[in-house]
Amino acid sequence: MKKIFLPIFIFLFGITISAQKLEYITKSNIPYYSDAINKTDAYLNERCLLDIYYPKNSSGFATVVWFHGGGLTSGSKELPEGLKDKGICVVSVNYRLSPKVSSPKYIEDAAAAVAWVFKNINTFGGDNSLIFISGHSAGGYLASMISLDKKWLLADGIDANKIAGIIPLSGQAITHFEIRKERGIPETQPVIDELAPLFHVRADAPPLLLITGDRELEMLGRYEENAYLMRMMKIAGHKETKLYELDGFGHNMTEPAFPLVIKEVQRIVHEKKNIKK
Repeated sequence: MKKIFLPIFIFLFGITISAQKLEYITKSNIPYYSDAINKTDAYLNERCLLDIYYPKNSSGFATVVWFHGGGLTSGSKELPEGLKDKGICVVSVNYRLSPKVSSPKYIEDAAAAVAWVFKNINTFGGDNSLIFISGHSAGGYLASMISLDKKWLLADGIDANKIAGIIPLSGQAITHFEIRKERGIPETQPVIDELAPLFHVRADAPPLLLITGDRELEMLGRYEENAYLMRMMKIAGHKETKLYELDGFGHNMTEPAFPLVIKEVQRIVHEKKNIKK
């Protein structure tokens, strides 16, 4: 675990001048389920949309799929400023929310959105071997769940090990508190079952970068959950798990975390391109 202090958040020099000069296109409200499925459910048709922000006249770029937070009960798709204009594509996803649906519907939505990206990003110029999954809070939970438990993406014919990297920000590692609430379990009672990322630790998972706020300022032991996930991933034999704790920041720590997300994307892209040479 690395404790990250404020001075590191000087603008990343690794972002190239060429990336800054790129023009970007945004396409909004793209359905990620088929027309046949959309017609069966009005709420699904309303919520299960994504926005894509990508560099114009560019090819082979990396993509970050971003899931918003909100406790699985609120929130909407967003294109975070900290991820824009960095030479990458950002796909921002809406998913169905509790109590209009219950688990595992929102997990299924997250997997369907990522599967859509794998199957379609090349038409925008992206490289589907460079797809990263990220999100904040509930979005971080969804990112971890569909990446560590392979069954969710496998339902759409995608091998989760094809993900280039998993980068949850303040995500739950145990069973999400809203899922526990749906079962009548209080948020202060921890549960680890098949709907917990911790339940699915495995040695062959994609690189995993866990980022949380300060352990004394985070909500409901969020740092400790991620620290345990890091430890169990390493015990399981995973070689590429890291945990960053953002000193002085609470649960709403996305702004200082985004440079770390970009740095991780750049690191993995660089390694993959060197391997191809």
